[in-house]
Amino acid sequence: MTTPGFWKATVERMIRTFAQALLAVLGADHFGLFDAPWTAAFSTAGMAAFLALVTAVAAAGDEQGPGITEIVKPQPVTEPAPEG
Repeated sequence: MTTPGFWKATVERMIRTFAQALLAVLGADHFGLFDAPWTAAFSTAGMAAFLALVTAVAAAGDEQGPGITEIVKPQPVTEPAPEG
């Protein structure tokens, strides 16, 4: 949970979840663009994104990614080239 890779994947998941929830609410009753319940749609999408964050943090272990079954690949350690 302390790696940049974890947070990058978590933010990506939050954005995807937000977009999916927003489209689901807006498309649920086939609203027109101007008749859509924008406040409710953004509220629902925001809550879904927040829950994606909470789920990622709750599922995080020492070496896991934001999902329960994901494992973050360790970055290869590069050693400096020998001089000469």
